[in-house]
Amino acid sequence: MSDNIHHAAADGYATAAASYVKGRPDYPPEVSAWLKDALGLRPGVTVLDLGAGTGKFTPRLLDTGATVIAVEPVPAMLAKLSAALPQVTALAGAATAIPLPDASVDAVVCAQAFHWFATPAALDEILRVLKPGGRLGLVWNLRDASVPWVARLDAIVNRAEGDTPRYYTGAWRQAFPHAGLSPLQETHFSHGHTGSAEDVLFNRVRSTSFIAALPPQERQRIDDDIGQLIAAEPALRGQDVVTVPYRTAAFVAHKLG
Repeated sequence: MSDNIHHAAADGYATAAASYVKGRPDYPPEVSAWLKDALGLRPGVTVLDLGAGTGKFTPRLLDTGATVIAVEPVPAMLAKLSAALPQVTALAGAATAIPLPDASVDAVVCAQAFHWFATPAALDEILRVLKPGGRLGLVWNLRDASVPWVARLDAIVNRAEGDTPRYYTGAWRQAFPHAGLSPLQETHFSHGHTGSAEDVLFNRVRSTSFIAALPPQERQRIDDDIGQLIAAEPALRGQDVVTVPYRTAAFVAHKLG
C-alpha cells in the first residue's frame, strides 16, 4: 500500500494523527445541506469516504442517514477513525485500489484528500465503484489568505511544502475533464475555526503532512515562527480564544451513462 501513498503523507500522517484530530477545523453547517442536495445522500444510499483520514468529515456523512464506508491508506489514521467511529466500515485501501466491488456505492466523497491522488487512474477507480448516475464530491477546508495575518501564517507553512500536492496550487484540476464524469460544479462557504491558539494555530500546522515529516529542529523553528506571528498580531496576541477564518470549497460531478 505504501507504493500508493505520497511520501509526505506516509511519513507525516503516521506521526501526526493525534495533532490532526486536535487541530483540524470542522466544516460549515451549509455542507450538510450540500451533501443532501448535491450528492443525494440520505437513508438507503451508500457513500464512500475516500482518503478518510481520522474521520474528521465522516460524521457529516453519517448525519445524512446514508451508510458510510471509509477507506484510508495510512494505518495510524485508520486506527483513529475506527476507534472513534466503530459504526463505520473502515477499510485499508487507496484511491487506485479501492477494496469494493464494481458499482457498489451511490457516492464517493473526498474531503481534504483528492489533491493526493488527482490522477486519471484514481478517477477510473472511483468510476468503477460508483453506480450509474453516482456522484463524486470533493471538499476542502482552506484558511482565508485574503486576511493579512492568515497570509503570513500560510507563508510560514508553505515554505516547507516541497513537492507535496496541495489544493491551492490548482494542480489537482488537471485531472479534469475526465471521460465518464460530468463537469465539476463548484460551491463555496465561509466559516471560522475557533479555539485556543494551541489547537487552531499550532496543532493545525503540526497536522500538516510535510510539517509533521520534518526533523524535530525544523518543526520547532515552525513553532517559533508561529509564536512570533502571534506576538506581532493584535488579533492574536494575548487572546485565550482565537478564530482563524476559513472558506470551504465543494465540488460535485456525476457518473455519466
